[in-house]
Amino acid sequence: MKIAIFVDVQNIFYTTRDTYQRQFNYREFWKRIEQQGEIVAAYAYAIHRIDTQQHKFQSMLKHIGFDVKLKPYIQRSDGTAKGDWDVGITIDVMETAPDVDKVILLSGDGDFAILLDKINHSFGVSTEVYGVRDLTANGLIKAATRYYAIGLELLL
Repeated sequence: MKIAIFVDVQNIFYTTRDTYQRQFNYREFWKRIEQQGEIVAAYAYAIHRIDTQQHKFQSMLKHIGFDVKLKPYIQRSDGTAKGDWDVGITIDVMETAPDVDKVILLSGDGDFAILLDKINHSFGVSTEVYGVRDLTANGLIKAATRYYAIGLELLL
C-alpha cells in the first residue's frame, strides 16, 4: 500500500498545545504509519521563522522523513499574523492522490473536508485524518474514510 502524509504543522501544534499542553510525537506517528505500507510522500507545512527552536524542530522532521515546506511568517500592521498553507496542501494532495492508495492528513481544519471528498470520489483513495477531537471540524471527520483522535499515545 502506497501512503502519502500531509501535516498542517501549525494546526497540530496549537491544538495539541491548547488541549493537552504537550507536543505531537512525530516519530511515534511515523512508526505507526510505516507499519501500514510504504510512505511514498510525506510533507510537513510550516511557517518560516528565524528561531533556533523552529530550526531544530524542522531538522527533526526532515530526519524522520518529512519534506518540510516553509512559508514566510507575515506580521500585518494591525498585529495579526498570516501563515496559512491550505491552498498549498490542497494542491499537493490533488497532485499526489492519483498515485497512492491512502492519503493521511494531520489537521482539524474543516476546509479540507471538500478536498477529502473529492480525492475519495475522483481517485478512489482512502483518506485518514488525525486531529484533536474537540478541535477537529465534524465535516472533516465525516469526510475521512477513517478518523483518529490524537490522544496521549501520540504526544511527547
